[in-house]
Amino acid sequence: MINSRVYQQVESSLKVLSSSLDAKGLCIALSGGVDSVVLLHLCREYANKHNVILQAVYVNHGLSQHATQWQQFCQSLCETLNVPFVAKQVVITRKTRTSLEAQAREARYQALDDAAKAGFAIVLGQHADDQVETFLLRLKRGSGLLGLGAMRATTQLASGRYCIRPLLAVSRSDIEAFAQQFGLEHITDESNADDVFDRNFLRNQVIPLLTSRFKGFVGNTLRSIDILQRQQAIIDEVSEEDLQKCRCRMALNITALQRLSYARRDNVIRLWLSKQGIEMPSHKQLDEIVQQAFLSRQDSQLEIRFKQGAVRRYRDALYWVTETSQKHDIETVNLNELSGQSTPVALQTGKGIRKPFTDEIVSIRYGRLKDKIKPQSKPGSNTLKHWLKDLHIPSWERDSIAVVYYNDTPVAVNGLFVSADHAEDNGIIWVVKDD
Repeated sequence: MINSRVYQQVESSLKVLSSSLDAKGLCIALSGGVDSVVLLHLCREYANKHNVILQAVYVNHGLSQHATQWQQFCQSLCETLNVPFVAKQVVITRKTRTSLEAQAREARYQALDDAAKAGFAIVLGQHADDQVETFLLRLKRGSGLLGLGAMRATTQLASGRYCIRPLLAVSRSDIEAFAQQFGLEHITDESNADDVFDRNFLRNQVIPLLTSRFKGFVGNTLRSIDILQRQQAIIDEVSEEDLQKCRCRMALNITALQRLSYARRDNVIRLWLSKQGIEMPSHKQLDEIVQQAFLSRQDSQLEIRFKQGAVRRYRDALYWVTETSQKHDIETVNLNELSGQSTPVALQTGKGIRKPFTDEIVSIRYGRLKDKIKPQSKPGSNTLKHWLKDLHIPSWERDSIAVVYYNDTPVAVNGLFVSADHAEDNGIIWVVKDD
């Protein structure tokens, strides 16, 4: 097996991919189909040769009446090969305006991420023909350069875990021939013959017609995809440099964005959103961000919602805002109980405020923006809202900032300023930890 061309291709790919990620082991996504069964055997040979730890995971979507039978097949196969096996059951709730394929894919990746051991890279069985199908699907949707680059050999999930695809240069016919040559049993998913799914229609009807008409169609398409990925890599480098120039902490500076050409500006916004774990925004969403950010007044309430959060504007910057859990007041803080690691409040010594008197109750409160305080080095007393606005704290963040009270008097705003009436050079510093 290790002398076959398919193994040598995969070995070379795995060496490059897994070593660059410093993976602790490989978790094979095992469906029981010919692609994943061949992948499992190849990874087992690789693991034996290079002393790599393996794991296999079967995701049971429950979409086929044979799903449990396929799970048993995968478990039996792993027992025979002495590969640790895990099965994950997922429940897919049909959603409107989202394809069943997309929902199943999202659930599958989440289940694989949950089941894979810490530090392991997930190994996926997508091959050259899958890559061509993905390219045509993206073409059909009107994707740009990034989308037409199809699948990457290495991708990263939102959790930070890496996925690798060592079969992307191997054709389906070579995989099937490998399985036949070595007598590898596998299951056949009856849904693969159903052309109601776009990918199946391309696989069963369109691509065979194209390959019969145009010699080398698959190979030439893969070459085009490689060129597109290389070009995208150059764009990514430029966009990353532009993003650093436009970034102000976690926000985007609108004035800096306006100095860029339209194309580079749009790429910066896309890259910024991708770093928040957001899929590629539609042209409509991107245009809305640009129009509202650049043409609205600085004090306007811009908010463009996505599934995971929203883009909002405050002064001259764009922020990515997600829903945060409501903060709850801590009615009484006991100085003698602050030594534990799990306590939400910590105490330090230094330039801060005086210690509370014995008749003062210490509490932590949120959202009391109308309460007044005179910060150190400020000319007079005003509301917490006024001083937070003066510090350019976005309006949606103000309610979640902890304020320390002695009785009913605010004395310190967590990490920002202290009351001039309570300030002390050799005092204490209250630190309220985030949830």
